[in-house]
Amino acid sequence: MHTRRDVLKTLGAGSLALAAPFALAARENPSKKPPNIVLILADDMGWSDLGCYGGEIATPHLDRLAEGGVRFTQFHNTAKCFPSRACLLTGLYAQQCGMDRKPAVLQNCVTLAEALRSAGYRTLMAGKHHGTENMHDRGFDRYFGLRDGCCNYFNPGLQREGEGKPAQKRSDRYWCIDDKTYSPYTPKEKDFYTTDYFTKYALRYLDEYQGEDKPFFLYLAYTAPHDPLMAWPEDIQKYSETYKVGYEAIRQARYARQKQMRLIDDRFPCSEATHPDWDSLTEQERKEEARKMAVYAAMIDRMDQNIGNVLKKIRDMGEEENTLVLFASDNGCSAEVVRSGYNVPGEGEIGSMTRWSSLGGDWANVSNTPYRLYKNYSHEGGICTPLIAYWPGGIQNAGRVSRRLGHFIDVMPTLLDAAAADYPTELRGEAVVPFEGESFLPELRGKDEKRQSPIFWKWSKGRAVRNNEWKLVSWNNGWELYDMQRDKTETRNVADKNPEVVKKMEVMYRDWLKKCGVQED
Repeated sequence: MHTRRDVLKTLGAGSLALAAPFALAARENPSKKPPNIVLILADDMGWSDLGCYGGEIATPHLDRLAEGGVRFTQFHNTAKCFPSRACLLTGLYAQQCGMDRKPAVLQNCVTLAEALRSAGYRTLMAGKHHGTENMHDRGFDRYFGLRDGCCNYFNPGLQREGEGKPAQKRSDRYWCIDDKTYSPYTPKEKDFYTTDYFTKYALRYLDEYQGEDKPFFLYLAYTAPHDPLMAWPEDIQKYSETYKVGYEAIRQARYARQKQMRLIDDRFPCSEATHPDWDSLTEQERKEEARKMAVYAAMIDRMDQNIGNVLKKIRDMGEEENTLVLFASDNGCSAEVVRSGYNVPGEGEIGSMTRWSSLGGDWANVSNTPYRLYKNYSHEGGICTPLIAYWPGGIQNAGRVSRRLGHFIDVMPTLLDAAAADYPTELRGEAVVPFEGESFLPELRGKDEKRQSPIFWKWSKGRAVRNNEWKLVSWNNGWELYDMQRDKTETRNVADKNPEVVKKMEVMYRDWLKKCGVQED
């Protein structure tokens, strides 16, 4: 674990005080250009939705990254959008940077963009932040995207002439274009769709800065497939028949594919299904449920199409060999359903601009196969993310599956390690909390190194500790204990048989809360 924090130098006034460099492998060859970095984030996507994680949704571009890179089975987010994004950008727990209870200003930290820009990177962002500050002010040279948590995909703002009223919780969503912040943001373009336009701006930035004698960092943070369920008709049509077979048929097919591709083994028993029997639904209910999942699949399909456009651009630039790509989801698939009290569900067909629909817990149970529960929970269905790493010039033994335990706090040290960048100790004269994560660059290089420190979770009624093979977890009640070496899907609670382990890990959890300055609810 890299922990050296000696201050070596200070960049100009109002800049960053930097800790010692720690990417020794990269420093051994100083003539080699640091890698470009592309960090791609999906929103509320389940663990089994991608083709390379067992899903039936067409994701050929992400599947290609998996075939030429590394797929992780034990990597984790925080179970909630904005804390996950905070961890990803800072290398800190959300409890340490002021983002553990509600969207806020990032505190006591530097962002990846601030650190990489100080190392000579061009820093670019398109997509969702889910905080209260413009990311152009936090190290990104360019930024186009949603500052808020969710929005209408076709029109985040006010009703446009000749169109229906866009279904949304509210119309004053904050939107940023470089240093300007808009509320509401009503796009003039009638072909506007967030996934497409986040990508358009990302491609525009890559075009604009092509040829620079510096590497680039692109953070592409999609809102898909977070509700509202909205997609282009041609994408929905691809899946018009797929989900008429019902929940269990899709879930079992996914589980079988996961085992066939050796993504999982007998240590991943399929958790008990929580969805109802498909035949118990009325004909109209089955029709609506199949439609909802078809739209959800179409949103992921469109995201993959757009990722393919970005990857093609990087290949055309001649930069694929030296570009590190990471793809993950900010939490598990969501069982939340937006109900009365908002300007929803609206009118029209599921998937259209004028209709707000949520996926719901039954399909979320399928999307998170083989894990239990969903977004918000600290059980694996809420926190285990598909993570794909791709880097032709840097990854050894491509095409493999990694069981290394990890968390979003590990992304900051890994990317700084790969970039041979320095970790700041000060930002604008104020002290920065040392990052909590551990670099998994050695894992990408083919070295089998275990994570040294325990990992902690706390969001809403969920809380958890993971220390090697043991996981202590709770949702609004007493502790459950799971042996994650033998039971990675949390199907056998062994707390009663191991009271000493429960007690020891509960002390670890409370010590962590104290360190973060957080009171137990």
